[in-house]
Amino acid sequence: MIQTPYYLIDKQKLLRNMEIIARVREQSGAKALLALKCFATWSVFDLMRQYMDGTTSSSLYEVRLGREKFGGETHAYSVAWADHEIDEAVSHADKIIFNTVGQLERFADRAEGIARGIRLNPGISSSSFDLADPARPFSRLGEWNAARVEPVLDRISGFMIHNNCENDDFELFSRMLDVIEERFGPLLSEVDWISLGGGIHFTGEDYPLDAFCDRLKRFSDRFGVQVYLEPGEAAITRSTTLEVTVLDTLFNGKHLAIVDSSIEAHMLDLLIYRESAKVEPNAGEHEIMVCGKSCLAGDVFGTFRFPDALKPGDRVSIEDAAGYTMVKKNWFNGVRMPSIAIREPDGSVRTVREFTYADFEASLS
Repeated sequence: MIQTPYYLIDKQKLLRNMEIIARVREQSGAKALLALKCFATWSVFDLMRQYMDGTTSSSLYEVRLGREKFGGETHAYSVAWADHEIDEAVSHADKIIFNTVGQLERFADRAEGIARGIRLNPGISSSSFDLADPARPFSRLGEWNAARVEPVLDRISGFMIHNNCENDDFELFSRMLDVIEERFGPLLSEVDWISLGGGIHFTGEDYPLDAFCDRLKRFSDRFGVQVYLEPGEAAITRSTTLEVTVLDTLFNGKHLAIVDSSIEAHMLDLLIYRESAKVEPNAGEHEIMVCGKSCLAGDVFGTFRFPDALKPGDRVSIEDAAGYTMVKKNWFNGVRMPSIAIREPDGSVRTVREFTYADFEASLS
């Protein structure tokens, strides 16, 4: 038995998402790039590259990882490229997307060997959380003024627009695309490709895929462009669990169970967005708060129901633990870093990475 904690990636569940992405690609004509900011566990890229066109990035290191470990088409984006990064970024990329006209003007000549684009900000988004809202007041994410972009159209061939966030509402997606068409239509007609970014939860249950594909195709046909999607969470949703073990239990007005993991160290997004983890089936007569082992008082996975009272040694599976987890894991409190394991389609499980004290020591100086 593998020592907990560990992330367990189920390839069969991952394959479900990949097949939906393949259907969208075929039916809509859009290309799909894995958003490495969400998921960059390259041990399963051998499967994912069969269903996706490449990767998109948010930094120099992600660009390089995408090129070396995934292959296919590699898009390089950063909120701001540094002078010492740009040449290496260009060497790994097929397309480079600048966040502002200022960055384009500064680095266009050094990126003339590959396709160049600019990020547009339509001023609307699906995010209800200010921290993740690209259209928040005074946003630094992209150009919002079409008049500022027009003079540099001869130096670019495409745009990136990322304004969806965990958006499982097709009608909202379509309405926002209407606004983008109205606001930036003259610009969109002048380029060859447009990325609509990620945050579109089209692999979710009951998502209207036919309508989605039709909307993408109409957008592509109207402006004569190659559309790109950048699925992150949509690519890996419900494919992975965080396997943990109960270390201790107590009662302090509520039944508590302490496990050998930590949300701050291993599922940081839960803490940042004040969300609860998922445990299935979350049913039974015993209501128990599952807590992390770090010294942070609010290190709590959530309160769940179990058929039996938890006791030391029991295992708990935290669901949907792939997106924005492994890419954010850290050594807070020196809590043991989860290993990474893969369940193959035949049911066999293999460990692909373990982290030791040497990794902890090497992360510091």
